[in-house]
Amino acid sequence: MNRIVMFTGLLALLTQVSCVSKKETKEETGKYAVTSPLRLDTCFTKEYVSQIRSVRNIEIRAQEKGFLEHIYVDEGQYVKAGQLLFRIMPKLYEAELQKAQAETNAAEIELQNTKALVDKNVVSKNEQAMAQAKLDQARAEMALAKLHLSFTEIRAPFDGTIDRIPLKLGSLIDEGELLTSLSDNSQMFAYFNVSEPEYLDYQTNIKDRGNTKVNLLLANNHPLPYKGEVETIESEFDSETGNIAFRARFPNPEKLLRHGETGKVQMTMPLKHAMIIPQKATYEIQDKIYVFVIDKNNVARSRNITITGELPDLYVVQSGLQDGDKILLEGVQKVKDGDKIEYEYEKPEEVMAHLRLKAE
Repeated sequence: MNRIVMFTGLLALLTQVSCVSKKETKEETGKYAVTSPLRLDTCFTKEYVSQIRSVRNIEIRAQEKGFLEHIYVDEGQYVKAGQLLFRIMPKLYEAELQKAQAETNAAEIELQNTKALVDKNVVSKNEQAMAQAKLDQARAEMALAKLHLSFTEIRAPFDGTIDRIPLKLGSLIDEGELLTSLSDNSQMFAYFNVSEPEYLDYQTNIKDRGNTKVNLLLANNHPLPYKGEVETIESEFDSETGNIAFRARFPNPEKLLRHGETGKVQMTMPLKHAMIIPQKATYEIQDKIYVFVIDKNNVARSRNITITGELPDLYVVQSGLQDGDKILLEGVQKVKDGDKIEYEYEKPEEVMAHLRLKAE
């Protein structure tokens, strides 16, 4: 009987201690840090997926048909303007030039003989005019034959890098057939699409920006060491996407960039009187961003917000919050919608001072 009484008392004591511990833990975890959005002038970096293009990229095509007799370059080789790239077997065109040259020589002799007869009044001056016309025609034919012969040698129109060469020696090629492509990679264009609101913000604030330079983040997440500059904006918006294309020019002295690469253009956008909050005060559900707003009864209410930009450790809020709203700063993953909490308020200026803020 005594053992039963002792066991019952011990069980009651353990239950009381357990309840007290749980109560103390709940009270300890119920105190959370709370702050408010902050207004200030700052800037943020916006990334845009871009397509990288050479300043000059052309297709090299055959201008005459025939057999590919020589290939003087290799794929990926850097060539100079005027350098010989390919030769099409010129025998036929050489023969045509020789024929045209012979006809020209004959026409010159005929003209000389006709002039001598005109001087002796044997034939009329019309005969001389006809002989002159025949000579002019022969010379034109010879010039055309020279042009056709020159087309059998394909030379680089500018300095650049040779692309893939699909044909091999001895291939029979037609007029206009692709031989290779040539890219001038001394400088590169980066094309990227900007939404209409961002375009309007850019055009409105461009005078206040001071620096119109942009950065390029490569596919391996390494930045290009050289800054580029936005040069031009297309004249029309794409009716399907609602975007407009920007073009930035980047130097490429080491020839690191190649035609057809992709990257991300990083453009700094100014923000006047922007509302910012710490990123750690937010959580994400199905690609939507939420915060806990503390109401006057100290109840945490989940609220969806719209983000317009991102800074290191900070979000720029477009909508969903108002000045003076109290938002949960710590314990976002512990609190649930509708929980009543105890909190300690921290001034937003002090909170932001501990974050990597780049304000103007």
